[in-house]
Amino acid sequence: MMNNPTIKDVAEKANVSIATVSRVLNGLPGFSANTEKRVREAIDALGYRYNAVARNLKMNKTNIIAVLIPQVETTFYVKILDGLEDAAQNSGYSVIICHVGASGIRTREYIKMLLHRRVDGIIGCSLPPKEEIDTLMAECGIPCVLVSTLSTRYSIPYIRVDDFKASYSATTYLIEKGHRSIGMLAGLQNDLVAGKLRLEGYQHALLDHGIPVNKSLIQYTGFSYETGLNATRQLLNSQEPFTAIVACSDEVAVGAISAAYEAGLKVPDAFSVIGYDNTKTAEMSIPPLTTVSQPLYAMGKQAFQMLKLEMEQGKKAKNKILPFEIMERRSVRTI
Repeated sequence: MMNNPTIKDVAEKANVSIATVSRVLNGLPGFSANTEKRVREAIDALGYRYNAVARNLKMNKTNIIAVLIPQVETTFYVKILDGLEDAAQNSGYSVIICHVGASGIRTREYIKMLLHRRVDGIIGCSLPPKEEIDTLMAECGIPCVLVSTLSTRYSIPYIRVDDFKASYSATTYLIEKGHRSIGMLAGLQNDLVAGKLRLEGYQHALLDHGIPVNKSLIQYTGFSYETGLNATRQLLNSQEPFTAIVACSDEVAVGAISAAYEAGLKVPDAFSVIGYDNTKTAEMSIPPLTTVSQPLYAMGKQAFQMLKLEMEQGKKAKNKILPFEIMERRSVRTI
């Protein structure tokens, strides 16, 4: 075994060109199975170590991408990250997860660090719709893709479902089950992306079915269990009658179910609840939660493919709207 063998030494021992050794090492076509076998045997015999890091730096490429997420306490991100990491690893990329905070307060610090680390791309997952965050991603000079959100200011490619149509469908589903007094746990009031569109979908569904919008039945929440719990407590304390709730997320919906339990009530006997996302939380709740199912795994997988197009070909991907469906379980009853 030689000390510090080079690619030239490997080529000479295998009786091939340096270019052929390079193609074998980088998984490129242009050689026979027999040639690959000779090259691999020469590598083993000489103890040659391929310095992929040095090669990538020379090519200004690290094969690392970063995913920015607001928070880690919700199961919403699990399936998205599973799809994203599976696709990334299949293409030879590693993934860094960056927790920027629910309000995105650490986004600037992370972008600065990612520039220093020379990551090849960034995926922003359900980030708060803030101008500062949009600007940081749009102007950092690194290819970016957004998942389950969008930028109203910059042309950053995104992949998501149609939140208006999904919320409209969830509300219509309840109406078709006989409900007329339907509350809404509507997310953040200043969220012009997910919150606003889901609220508008709910309102339009009511009006299209001849049901007036009762503002007393609308509570603004975050997307967490605690906000759903507190908002439902307020609805119950208001004495305003309702038979069903549309929740802006599964976590919020489970908060509503817990508020019912606290008050000695049972879902769906006292009131029905429909969630949004179809996370693991929806399956584990008691009763199991009927919810709007987003294709979270597919969103993560396709987000990476969109990012890869720009990282490797310099082409920005087209925005994608993926389908949703109502996943029926046992938190909604017919009246």
